[in-house]
Amino acid sequence: MFKKILIANRGEIALRVIRTCREMGIKTVAVYSTADKDSLHVRFADEAVCIGKPASSDSYLNIPHIMAAAEITNADGIHPGYGFLAENAKFAEICGEHNIKFIGPTPAMINSMGDKITAKETMIKAGVPVVPGGEGLLESLDHAKGLAYEIGYPVILKATAGGGGKGMRVVWEEAEMERAYNTAKAEAGAAFKNDGVYMEKFVEEPRHIEIQVAGDQYGKVSHLSERDCSIQRRHQKLVEESPSPFMTPELRHRMGEAAIKAASAINYESVGTIEFLVDKHRNFYFMEMNTRIQVEHCVTEEVTNFDLIKEQIKIAAGEPISGMNYEPQGHAIECRINAEDPYNDFRPSPGKITTLHQPGGHGIRVDSHAYAGYTIPPYYDSMIAKIIAVARTRNEAIDTMHRALSEYVIEGVKTTIPFHLQLMKDERFRSGDFNTKFLESFKLL
Repeated sequence: MFKKILIANRGEIALRVIRTCREMGIKTVAVYSTADKDSLHVRFADEAVCIGKPASSDSYLNIPHIMAAAEITNADGIHPGYGFLAENAKFAEICGEHNIKFIGPTPAMINSMGDKITAKETMIKAGVPVVPGGEGLLESLDHAKGLAYEIGYPVILKATAGGGGKGMRVVWEEAEMERAYNTAKAEAGAAFKNDGVYMEKFVEEPRHIEIQVAGDQYGKVSHLSERDCSIQRRHQKLVEESPSPFMTPELRHRMGEAAIKAASAINYESVGTIEFLVDKHRNFYFMEMNTRIQVEHCVTEEVTNFDLIKEQIKIAAGEPISGMNYEPQGHAIECRINAEDPYNDFRPSPGKITTLHQPGGHGIRVDSHAYAGYTIPPYYDSMIAKIIAVARTRNEAIDTMHRALSEYVIEGVKTTIPFHLQLMKDERFRSGDFNTKFLESFKLL
């Protein structure tokens, strides 16, 4: 087992890893930019090292600085959290070259799922359903038009190296193709230094349902049921829950088996997530694999009573996983609390939190690095907290969440709390009648 783990991340996920390490008797090292010197992850780690200026490129993405911090503190493991370098195969490779264990999958596994074209080809070979589409990257506008004619409109263009909706365009008819193709390539090139795009059939009224998986170094892969992440804005998740209100026992079994096939196809080692699109007829299609812990891992932990960070560390240390395949017990919902103004197109709202009161009570978990007097820097993701409500039924979990949100006081910055309060009372949401397009018709009062 590890003696000391450096956490190559910040904020609430760094705190989350520190808590599990402390329970396991493992020392921790926090790294931080000058903008994060007052963050709680710096205060609660056993050691802390400043790695650069506020910009991510100077700090949390600066591999030489992170490796230097690991070496001077004698860390024998690095946990990447999510975002930043969590799915960077080169970083994982460099960790190995310095005899420091990257707490995640191998570089080859990251690469095999990091490129969406390669991942899709791997899934087809493994017998996992994929969205109908062309093989490989689009070579030209004429190629795109011809393929769209074969597949049938609507189609969607996606960046092969992408994520977060960048380089993604839905095309409803041929007249829209030229503009969509050029825009997608330009956006992909600017965001990922790779302008490759590919085409798939656009799945209408889709739900975004993902399966949590874990695999060890001995070839065993298992899963811990599903999460529904369909409440999204511009492809960014705002609410996640488990189990999905759209799920049936039969569908859970089929999707779980497909997720195990997907992870087994690359001999996956660590925790990860297989993401699927599910249409209104409950047909499901592989979308991508996230080779890291996810923001919404908490909802799975609450309905399975299982510490996923601890499992991730144990796997990296060479321990075998136990049989999982859990049926969720009860219901958990997570709301992401972002420093954004929901009345102004969710514009970021960095600044100093003057007053903070976090909710509590039965069935409430809050993961956050925020406190009264903390200044939210403008350089990073705007999420400042996650609230997870747990209850016996979905309706009870929604009521618990609404109560907790009404107790949450954050002053000094705008937050998404008003949005979540209204959502918890929305009849369509409460009935489970939603998909990834739900927020396009949702009006904030």
